[in-house]
Amino acid sequence: MNAPHPFNSANPADGLVPTAKGSLATSEAAHFDQTEWQLRLRLAAAYRAVDHFGWSELTANHISLRVRNEPSEFLINPYGLLYSEITASNLVRIDGQGQVLTATEYPINPAGFNIHAAIHNARADAHCVLHVHTVSGMAVSCLKDGLLPLTLEGTDFHNRIGYHDFEGPSLEVDERSRLVAALGTNVALVLRNHGLLTVGETVDSAFLRMYRLMLACQVQMQVMMSGQPFTRLSDDILEKSAQRHEWFFRIGPGGSRVGHGEMDFSAVMRLMAKIDPSYQT
Repeated sequence: MNAPHPFNSANPADGLVPTAKGSLATSEAAHFDQTEWQLRLRLAAAYRAVDHFGWSELTANHISLRVRNEPSEFLINPYGLLYSEITASNLVRIDGQGQVLTATEYPINPAGFNIHAAIHNARADAHCVLHVHTVSGMAVSCLKDGLLPLTLEGTDFHNRIGYHDFEGPSLEVDERSRLVAALGTNVALVLRNHGLLTVGETVDSAFLRMYRLMLACQVQMQVMMSGQPFTRLSDDILEKSAQRHEWFFRIGPGGSRVGHGEMDFSAVMRLMAKIDPSYQT
């Protein structure tokens, strides 16, 4: 078995939610090595959190997480389940060609696989890819100027967000190269007339980037709906703000977490465990 990429090493001391006595389906966990199981827990919590914050769209969209680098293998949701039904054990492991590597009774969404596989295969640092369709995100994706960095959260994405023109459902393999080119080295992507996407070296960073991107989109649409003039920040202020916030997601040598993003996501995991701990099974 290939060793997991160091950026995906999950240390139980890194704020992972301790499961209540008897709540973890140990028979399910026994099917996976400890590192993969901890990653599954974090990813399942992210699915539940996306649903909790109102970003899910029935069975559509995906959050994918690389569990092995060579060969590339990543976890993704089984097509047909609501985000509220995702658990650590029912996540499906697939390879970069879409071959299913764990038993499942559900198919894999080909459009979702196309988008996520393209990014995972092209970006070594993109261990987690999160894609959503939300009202405010889709509204911003329809605007000619896209995201306007009007708030602190919006400044995170100054010169760090790409744009990909709409080509219909992402089913064609040849679209992958254009998706990857549009993302470039950025941490987020606006799929025009479609939705939003974030990437991260961990589940934590991809989720928290989406959280902040969603706040930026929501504020932007409310400001624009007011019909009032709004202030535009200077490029030097935008860049200073973006750089100062990058430490939040910083990853150190060997996968150690230098920033404090994992504290926020661990808090999210605790919230999901209080609401419904079944994601841990």
